Amino acid sequence: MLKNLSSGTKISITRSIKTSFEQYMASIQWQENKYDIQDFIAAWRSYINENASWYKNLSDETKNNVEFHQELAVKINETIAKILSEEPSEKQVEKLELLQGKSGTEYDYSCKLEAKYLIEILEDKKKHDLHTKD
Repeated sequence: MLKNLSSGTKISITRSIKTSFEQYMASIQWQENKYDIQDFIAAWRSYINENASWYKNLSDETKNNVEFHQELAVKINETIAKILSEEPSEKQVEKLELLQGKSGTEYDYSCKLEAKYLIEILEDKKKHDLHTKD
């Protein structure tokens, strides 16, 4: 069923998985021990119901189809696996080393999306520290 959808819809599904995964992991501060697939699925469902036009455009028949949901589960697992296997860029590694050196922190990170999260956290901390010194 999933393969019968338009390429734009399939791209939107993948994008919604990635966006909601990024938001979910940020909400648990990328602490893998707090990760719960059921919590993530609930967050993704909420995201697609509120933000995804592709979901609104699906027929009720498709939305209620067991095969469709099984294929979505596979797509979710494949997308998460791809996210987690994507290594941080050299630029991200350099930036994290610099930010961690300035902040005296030492975070472990394993993928590009986690590196992005840490860069945002450390840059926000740096801005906050600059404002509190004034």
